[in-house]
Amino acid sequence: MLVKEYRICMPLTVEEYRIGQLYMISKHSLEQSSAGEGVEVTVNEPCEDPKHGRGQYTEKRIYLNSKLPGWAKTFVPKIFYITERAWNYYPFTITEYTCSFLPKLQIRIETKFENNRGDNNQVFVESSSSPPDEVCALDIAFDELPERYYRESEDLRLFRSVKTGRGPLVEGWRSDTQPIMCSYKRVCARFEVYGLQGRVESFIHKNIRDVLLIGHRQAVAWIDEWSGMSLEDVREFERDLQEQTNSKLKQNTVMDSAGSQPLS
Repeated sequence: MLVKEYRICMPLTVEEYRIGQLYMISKHSLEQSSAGEGVEVTVNEPCEDPKHGRGQYTEKRIYLNSKLPGWAKTFVPKIFYITERAWNYYPFTITEYTCSFLPKLQIRIETKFENNRGDNNQVFVESSSSPPDEVCALDIAFDELPERYYRESEDLRLFRSVKTGRGPLVEGWRSDTQPIMCSYKRVCARFEVYGLQGRVESFIHKNIRDVLLIGHRQAVAWIDEWSGMSLEDVREFERDLQEQTNSKLKQNTVMDSAGSQPLS
């Protein structure tokens, strides 16, 4: 098992990001759902935990065959999905990923959001007895992304919010920007298959790093779209885009399946 702790600062407050996160996830899911791939929401309902209180439980199917490395495609069916189960007790969340085709694959992410600069070294002490293999501080403005993910409109070195006046971000912005918060994520990736474990777990973390950078950049770059929304507003937005995403994904999946040969 490979465990890493990611720390991603943003020029937002924890209270603001509660709205921005929901908006970003919904919009990003819709954008990524095409050609029979993307995110299908199967459950989205309230939940309750004796320790964390009331929250929201979601279950999703993530179709991503084309994003697999070449060596993995040789033994993975053309149409398969990963199941995401998430418990959102904001500002604390738990997310788990499993794949029925690969029962040895398990990913667990614990997230805590705090109004600080990513300097809390004790944030996961209560939930874990072992330190991570690596602590990675990600810079949403200056860390490089694969070229295929780059959008000038989401480049936070160039972006300035009309509504809030925040931005653009300059070198060293995390040391003096106000407001500022940090998304702490403890990511455990497990794939205990001899000969493949190290390669698969490293591949998982590489992709998680990219996804974290993209998502947190977008949450900030889209601030003028979600700023001023209430929690009920963004929940309504979430429901509307969920319907669009599921419809878009199913249409493309049916078309893709119709042109495919059944697995033997």
